[in-house]
Amino acid sequence: MTKPALPRLSNVQARHLFLQKHGLCAAPKGSGKGADLSDVIDQLGFVQVDSINTVARAHHMILAARRPAYKEKNLKHHLERDRLLFEHWTHDASVIPTEFFPHWQLRFKRDRDRLIGRWRDWRRNGFEQKFEDVLKQISDHGPVTSATVGEDEKRSNGGWWDWHPSKTALEFLWRTGKLSVCRREGFQKVYDLTERVIPALQRDQSPDDAETIDWAARSALDRLGFATSGEIAAFWDLITPQEAKDWCQRALASGEILEVEIECVGGACRKVFLYPDTLDTLEALPAPPSRVRILSPFDPALRDRKRAERLFGFFYRIEIFVPEPKRQYGYYVFPVMEGNRLIGRIDMKSLRNESRLHVRAFWPENGVKPSKGRLTKLQAELDRMARFSGCSDVTFETDWLKTA
Repeated sequence: MTKPALPRLSNVQARHLFLQKHGLCAAPKGSGKGADLSDVIDQLGFVQVDSINTVARAHHMILAARRPAYKEKNLKHHLERDRLLFEHWTHDASVIPTEFFPHWQLRFKRDRDRLIGRWRDWRRNGFEQKFEDVLKQISDHGPVTSATVGEDEKRSNGGWWDWHPSKTALEFLWRTGKLSVCRREGFQKVYDLTERVIPALQRDQSPDDAETIDWAARSALDRLGFATSGEIAAFWDLITPQEAKDWCQRALASGEILEVEIECVGGACRKVFLYPDTLDTLEALPAPPSRVRILSPFDPALRDRKRAERLFGFFYRIEIFVPEPKRQYGYYVFPVMEGNRLIGRIDMKSLRNESRLHVRAFWPENGVKPSKGRLTKLQAELDRMARFSGCSDVTFETDWLKTA
């Protein structure tokens, strides 16, 4: 007997659903502060933190792409004053709603078991003997940075893997939940005891492993719109691929999720899971506004580079670590979105001492014509990015428009 065909989402439907889940299908409006900012971050699940400040740091660009009124101080208030967010790891360093903190107990537990052995080999010997000293220093004298612990210990220029023992202890205690990041100074993390940072309501909850696995899988699928079990596991990087696979099989058997096909660029189809009621929303999904948005390379809509290739036909890799003569584009170029398409990438930098955003190059994707209307929309977005990064003008290299 032939199996019935799986429901299929066209490529356009898959794009619109994915962009709607990532806050890029609606007109970018809202205060970008208070409850509105909380709603944005909750919808995304987390916002990746990155130090590169070519135009603005990644976490700020991610939020500004969805809320043009957003100001950097608004995130600082959520993190440092109101404790609505905490900083820890998903697939990378991120800011996460504090209401999710109880589920990070699973990560703390697993990192204790995983890191203690690995770091004995990778880091300097003796970091475990520094745990009590570091905790006592913070308890007695308040928050610290990596520079203010173990001040009598030998420093090294050997790189991130060659920390002094107290710095290693500090990072281990943060990764395993004893300490939390209470603020940043510049971009340097400042650590305090977790009981002084995370509100008791969230700190005192202890879900069991099964609860966290269920939460992680459900919340990931909700924020992705559709996903394979591997993509579900990778979203928070909180549960294992096998745990996500087992959850999907149980949920599929009980009818809580469906298996469907999505059409990729080029016509190939891919099997994924989604919630049944998602199918009912497809016809009502709005098309994204036709405006141009410049995205951070770490935008959550682009974090999964393979997904971006399948859905949008957009190949993107950061070339920070590529030797300059071998770079195809540049050190840190920004993806450019128009409506439901990724139309190119732009190399730009904020020269704040000169109050100008300087555009070195814009490469349209194949088949994207740099029409007058499109360039007008790009200019409007560049003007916005200039203001956001504290600049008053936009300037261009003579040969900035690359129309091969």
